[in-house]
Amino acid sequence: MSDEQAPPSERGENARTRRWERMTYWPLTVAALVFLIVYTVHVIGDVHGLAAVVTRTVITIIWVMFIVDYLVRLLLASPPRRRWALHHLFDLAVVLVPALRPVRLLGVLTHVRAFTRTAASSLRTRLLIYGIGAAMLLIWDISLSVLQAERHAPGASITSFGDAVWWAFCTVTTVGYGDYVPVTAQGRVLAVLLMVGGVVLVGMIVATFSSWVLERATRGHTDQLPATRADVERLLQMLNETPRRSDPPSE
Repeated sequence: MSDEQAPPSERGENARTRRWERMTYWPLTVAALVFLIVYTVHVIGDVHGLAAVVTRTVITIIWVMFIVDYLVRLLLASPPRRRWALHHLFDLAVVLVPALRPVRLLGVLTHVRAFTRTAASSLRTRLLIYGIGAAMLLIWDISLSVLQAERHAPGASITSFGDAVWWAFCTVTTVGYGDYVPVTAQGRVLAVLLMVGGVVLVGMIVATFSSWVLERATRGHTDQLPATRADVERLLQMLNETPRRSDPPSE
């Protein structure tokens, strides 16, 4: 059973953690958006002096906000708290890896009711939104990080944001023209992360699109559609609620 499928109690969540998450949902979402904007200005503008102090201060404050949020939820979790930590490894990754914080913005799109009419469409839409959104954020964040690492390195070919975005798209799609290549150790580590993440996200997008095509192809042939667990449970519930013919009528 996956983390999302596991009951909240098995993930170490309780009423206090859910109350805290409701209180901090929008503030942290806005903070993630501010982080993305400020980090973009900081890198593309190659700011110095007072402007650099301001951008670094904002980035640090947002980082502290995510750290506090993680620690508070850990303290509010039901004991043993290690169980909560094991089921929220991504939250820890968001704290440790700044580039993951904007991923929180994708959760806002998955709350649109038009996308969640059925269980299947809800899951497919969430996967598609997270897949495409994460791919775009991955390319944007890696481009910024690589530009920051490569811009002033000796012999660097990636010296502008346009070069970094072009290199990121070529890398994530495995085209690899080789016209732009990172020369620093940090840049090459980021390139490996982009390759791995790109393969996973592209595979997710292709699988989701294939599922949509299959649904469209079988439309009008409902007898060929597979039943979900929810369908089976509803059918069993209907059978249990239907009085049996052999049962004597109640007086």
